[in-house]
Amino acid sequence: MYTISEISRLTETTAHTIRYYEKEGLLFPTRTKSGVRRYDETQLTWLRFVLRRRATHMPIDQIREYVKLFLASSETHDTSLERLRLLEAHQQNVRDQLAELQQTEQMITEKIMAYQQLHPTVNKTI
Repeated sequence: MYTISEISRLTETTAHTIRYYEKEGLLFPTRTKSGVRRYDETQLTWLRFVLRRRATHMPIDQIREYVKLFLASSETHDTSLERLRLLEAHQQNVRDQLAELQQTEQMITEKIMAYQQLHPTVNKTI
């Protein structure tokens, strides 16, 4: 079992962020009799999953929906298809963002090349 400080250090995430994720219904630590949060390996793995989604800019409400679907899944009620659709939609959003970033990078490259033509004695960085 880990304390919030330990899990914070292991995931390089602030305790404040971890508490926020708990408040948003994304994490479910157990608590001691005195109210101290405790995290096990499963919760650590889950936090890392949440952090990876956030790193791709998945909105909190979509992560919350995924959590809701995951927790609702059972042998008699399979939510894996809904979770798959949610992740596929997010993957498409990431791909759209990448395409936009590639266009932006190309525009910057062209602008740099134009300035380098104006100043041919400057060292080229591209």
